[in-house]
Amino acid sequence: MRRTGTTRRGALLAAGATAGGLLTACSGGDDDGADDPGSAAAVRAEKALRVRSTRTSRELLRQYDAVLELHPDQATRLTPLRDSVALHVTALSPPPPEKDGSGKPKPSPSASASASASASPDGAPVGDVGGAGPTPFVPADPGKAVRELAAAERRSADAHAEALVHAPPELARLLASLAAAGAAHSYLLTKGSSS
Repeated sequence: MRRTGTTRRGALLAAGATAGGLLTACSGGDDDGADDPGSAAAVRAEKALRVRSTRTSRELLRQYDAVLELHPDQATRLTPLRDSVALHVTALSPPPPEKDGSGKPKPSPSASASASASASPDGAPVGDVGGAGPTPFVPADPGKAVRELAAAERRSADAHAEALVHAPPELARLLASLAAAGAAHSYLLTKGSSS
């Protein structure tokens, strides 16, 4: 009978395919004008992609927290993975604004346009990824809770892998790393929960 779910071979193949695709996508030597002032749309697109990816990782982090709250006996196994996901959230957060020589933030060419466009109709910032949503459902059975956490890791890895196609090179490398880490986390979670 063949094993279903994420296997070590599958995780390694996914990571290798992602890295190979990334190397191919990043090998072009042309400068597409990412540094010229007309690239405000590209900057906004990258920021939106970062916000979505951060939200994905933050939701996964909330799921880890919910599982650890209900099943503290799983802390030894889950805490290192949870801490890694917390670092992913930090790495994905949009970088702080650049500063000029006096230590003040440089004005962005799109700052005034994006300030008016960054609020939703109810006044909440669209880019706010810190808000707490509903607490994720956690099964009472620890084994099932860990399996659902592994599935959440797979969904997160898939989301990061899909997002890297639209990302600029630096962000694409980060997303590829996070997708590979998510696949590895999923494998680690399923490997030890065969009970």
